[in-house]
Amino acid sequence: MSRAGSPTNVLEPTFSPPAERRSVLDRAHVGDIEGALGSVSAFDTGPRRSLRRRLATLLAILGPGLVVMLANNDAGGISVYAQAGQEHGAGLLWVLAALAPVLFINQEMVARLGAVSGAGHTRLIVERFGRRWGAFALGDLLALNALTIVTDFIGVTLALGFFGVTRYLAVPIAALLLVAVIACGSFRGWERTMLLLVVVGLAAIPLALIVHGAGGVGGAGGPSAAGGGSGSSIVLLVIAIAGTTIAPWQFFFQQSNVVDKRITPRWLAYERLDTLLGTVLVLVAAVAIMVTCAWAFDGTALHGSFVDAGAVARDLRATASPLAGTLFAIVLLNASLLGAGAVTLGGSYAVGDYFGFRHSLHRGWREARVFHATSAAFVALAAAVVLIPGAPLGLITTGVQALAGILLPSASAFLLLLCNDRDVLGPWVNPTWLNAIGTAVVGALVALSTILMVSTLFPAADVETIAAAAFALLALALATMAALRLRRPPRRAAPAATAAERAAWTTPRLDTLPPPRPSRSRSATLILLRAQLLLAAALLLARLVQVGLGG
Repeated sequence: MSRAGSPTNVLEPTFSPPAERRSVLDRAHVGDIEGALGSVSAFDTGPRRSLRRRLATLLAILGPGLVVMLANNDAGGISVYAQAGQEHGAGLLWVLAALAPVLFINQEMVARLGAVSGAGHTRLIVERFGRRWGAFALGDLLALNALTIVTDFIGVTLALGFFGVTRYLAVPIAALLLVAVIACGSFRGWERTMLLLVVVGLAAIPLALIVHGAGGVGGAGGPSAAGGGSGSSIVLLVIAIAGTTIAPWQFFFQQSNVVDKRITPRWLAYERLDTLLGTVLVLVAAVAIMVTCAWAFDGTALHGSFVDAGAVARDLRATASPLAGTLFAIVLLNASLLGAGAVTLGGSYAVGDYFGFRHSLHRGWREARVFHATSAAFVALAAAVVLIPGAPLGLITTGVQALAGILLPSASAFLLLLCNDRDVLGPWVNPTWLNAIGTAVVGALVALSTILMVSTLFPAADVETIAAAAFALLALALATMAALRLRRPPRRAAPAATAAERAAWTTPRLDTLPPPRPSRSRSATLILLRAQLLLAAALLLARLVQVGLGG
């Protein structure tokens, strides 16, 4: 191990925290990093002074950030981006640009929690807030994940249906592939498969170029920035884009995947680059899908006539070229498999965290039966729902988007509170500026969740008025909080930690930490968010049942 006084830089702390201090539930979470593109020994404490060694280390670390971001463009994401382009041209590209930094900030926080604590998101909630709050978080996640996987299997049926494959063949094959990849007992094998899907997902970029080169009304002069439709429909689509771009399952998946990959604070700067690269690529792919549909359909009879992603593939074949339709169907199929794979694994990680079962991709079926059985159960349940004759698949897709928007504020609040827990993160806690951004983001998510809930339950309501009122209240609340904060006497700041000290600091065993300091404001915030979530979920369920019965 290098001396503590050795020179360091941002990417190259000179020593790594001892593995035995990691607060892990599964010993498979400790050891060498065995990534798809390289490996790093747990005993490797040497500095990375050359560019070649830094790039080799970055390649070994790459994975969790890329996978979580590109899996975000799942079947639901592809459908929403295609709808935005077909109905509003390039008019909603600004939404993606606004969401990108929020997405990166959220995922950076969960990656930091995982690397420093060695514990998954569900386990930290249980340890720092109690098993009751942990059960709420787990129940929310499992319900949302199960429904999200259903929407991904719907994407599989639409994509393979383009090629004439019946869903009764497409769904079982996809289900068996997903279970096999997770059950292989090799983290490296799983990650290589997922990164292959990540690369295929970037086919959205040449798809946009093909459609642009095909000419036509949109392709000749670029997509129109103006879109049709009422203001209410635009607001709802903006909310849908936000809901599909930032989802609660991402928090649980990436944090546990970082832990499972054995990434420690020493490698956190590389994991940030991984997450940043994923953020850029997911934004580029989403923009490519949106402008593809804008170029293809703007100025045609199909403008504003979105049906589903399968219809988009067929319409691209007719209006642009057969290659464009085929490539879109491939992108949709790939997105469905990538999304289902990540969401399934995120749920299995969370179950292992809560109940204390072994939960690692380094373990095969015999060593982690509950972990793999949970993954198989998610996949089997989703496949069974999609195969039910007459199942309301469109209604399920709508419900998933609404539920994700409802659950997101609560998940974001837990994330922000954990990232300010000094007993857990020590010198890695959020700085003040990041807390300010995080608070504003949580507030905005609450506002969006409220708008989505009201508009879903009351379709005839004026969404523009609701949105204006919700964000006016948010601005007032944030201004009040800022004023109260300025009136408080400044706290004595803790001494700044050096890069070497931060790299050497990991969370002590969670069962040795003192209980969180009592906070009335924290308790009140969590209770209010929980009450809003339960009320909104109950009303949403009632509305979906009403719609399903034809009401």
